[in-house]
Amino acid sequence: METADSNLETFRQEAVELLAKIEAVILVIEEEPQDSDAINSLFRAVHTLKGSSGMFGLVNIAEFSHGLESVLDKVRNNKLAVSKELIDLVLAYHDQVALMLGPTDGKRPDADRIKDITRRLSALCPLPDKMPERANAKVILSPPPIEALASYRIRFTPEPCLFAMGVNPALLLDELRALGECTVVAKCDDVPPLGDSDPEACFLSWEIVLTTSAGRDAIRDVFVFVEDVSKITIDDVSLGGIAGIPFDAMNASPKAGVEPQVVPAAIHCSGADSPRAESTQHEQRTAKQPLPSQSDSVRVPSEKLDALINLLGELVINQARLTQIARDMGDMTLAAPVEEADRLTNELRDVVLNIRMMPIGTTFSRFKRLVRDLSSELGKQIDLVTEGAETELDKTVIDRMGDPLVHLIRNSIDHGIERPEERMMCGKPTHGTIKLTAAHVGANVVISIIDDGKGLDRTRILAKALEKGLIPADVELTDKEVYDLIFLPGFSTATNVTDVSGRGVGMDVVRREIDSLRGTITVRSQPNCMTQIDLCLPLTLAIIEGLLVRISDETFVIPLSSIEGCLELTADCYATSPERNLINVRGVSVPLIRLRGLFELSGTRPLLEQVVVVNVGDTRVGLVVDEVIGNHQTVIKSLGKVYQKADCVSGATILGDGMVAMILDLAAIVRNAKRDEDDSIARFTKGRRMVEAC
Repeated sequence: METADSNLETFRQEAVELLAKIEAVILVIEEEPQDSDAINSLFRAVHTLKGSSGMFGLVNIAEFSHGLESVLDKVRNNKLAVSKELIDLVLAYHDQVALMLGPTDGKRPDADRIKDITRRLSALCPLPDKMPERANAKVILSPPPIEALASYRIRFTPEPCLFAMGVNPALLLDELRALGECTVVAKCDDVPPLGDSDPEACFLSWEIVLTTSAGRDAIRDVFVFVEDVSKITIDDVSLGGIAGIPFDAMNASPKAGVEPQVVPAAIHCSGADSPRAESTQHEQRTAKQPLPSQSDSVRVPSEKLDALINLLGELVINQARLTQIARDMGDMTLAAPVEEADRLTNELRDVVLNIRMMPIGTTFSRFKRLVRDLSSELGKQIDLVTEGAETELDKTVIDRMGDPLVHLIRNSIDHGIERPEERMMCGKPTHGTIKLTAAHVGANVVISIIDDGKGLDRTRILAKALEKGLIPADVELTDKEVYDLIFLPGFSTATNVTDVSGRGVGMDVVRREIDSLRGTITVRSQPNCMTQIDLCLPLTLAIIEGLLVRISDETFVIPLSSIEGCLELTADCYATSPERNLINVRGVSVPLIRLRGLFELSGTRPLLEQVVVVNVGDTRVGLVVDEVIGNHQTVIKSLGKVYQKADCVSGATILGDGMVAMILDLAAIVRNAKRDEDDSIARFTKGRRMVEAC
């Protein structure tokens, strides 16, 4: 049985989704004011939010929404044109309702702002258009203006699944009563005998005579939430009947011996307190016409999905142990069922992980508003173009990508795109463009932020890094190495501190977050042309395919998606220079990183070492290990607080024999090796100059 709190939380979640839709659609309308489909979609979203909030007694939201709904009704009926003022009002409405649903970052609804928005909305609608009273509302609202009275016969025949949707027909009937003089008759002809009746299904239908000045549209709006699962007819009978049928004919029961029942105002037939199941009759009806809202999706709290992922991880670990035991025993009788269990576990893993996959477009859509507001604030003209919104990524990764993308897009707006007059002087269009794309690349997803602004100033970045002592003097850096300096803590080239940037925070936070996701960042730029930042992220953070390697007595896991290949390291296949160890891989020199030295492991090196060649962003390195063991399905376990500052490892996993293996953080390993190399070069250069001076 659902509680009032759980129902209210369900409403809040649906309201958040409706607000996201409202924000996305109004930005589409701003670009295409004549898009009637978008206008109708916006109207329906506001209307649904108004009705749902009123149903839960949240009259403040309902009244606020009613004012906007009235304006949008005029827009969709071509009585009011889309204007910048209307766009601004819808976005302001969105922001205030979001705060009314729950304070965010300490911000609460602004009563004066709400009154101002309501006043400006009323100015767009010359005639008053009050929302009708709802039976469960906490505030009595004014009735609609008196117009010509008309009488309507309404036939309301819902599907048996009405209760399963959490709809209370009594509330709908109360809404009709609020519109005027109303007579309600319940039709019980389809109610089965008590022994055959399904208490969770609705078999009643209703016929109503309503005399009102509100009009047919107001009646239709009462049933907007149930029109997909109901048969509803509204006939104007103001002139004495339809097709010769008098008013009192509706009180006659089609089946002899069945008396009609007038439904009292206090009727309770809500399905909210009933288990949600569908009757046999409903299954017969829906077999011909499926109901998407009932069968296509199920809302599941993310906590339950997280618990399912954790259980799956434990299952994978225990399956690995079982496989190891079966291999050690060498029992062929045991081998077959263990192999079958392993296959089923892998299939279950794929299914469960796919449940957590979401299109990244849910995150992309929120940035249209950011670009619109911030570019207007800075006096710039910027368009946001998105591609690959359908690309799927683990929900956990998507949730954690929000803040880094906000920082990167704000930087593109503030530092990248020029003002219109500057762009004209450079021969560019006055409108700048920020392109946000996503695509699958192997076992990863690459998200790119590309702007057609002025690019990164290499000279200025180097000067600022030297000024702050972030790099040693007299070190030659490549373009990539220079651009990577923008991710150092405290680094900023901004002259003035503003609300947008200039404090030296943001980009280092981006790098830390991407590193924690086991991703990489690559920066490319062309002066006065463009800047592109690529984020390469794993599809999931729960289970990965890895390669087990051994160094001394320790076992490590290298993410398989980053591995290019493995080869043996013989004495004649690499050469040593004063700066680094290099190995020739298909005609290309690749720097070597010895993991034994990196982790300060004891023991002697084997006569024949192995090299695992990996790609980290656009950097290619070879990791020197003692032995390559083989592939391993790796369940990622986060490290405890004691190991939070551990460098070069991103997590751990439990092997089939119960031992723990560390998962290598390849990006951190490459950065550490590069930092050590720079220090070595700096010391070498300083020593050589001292010798020359002597």
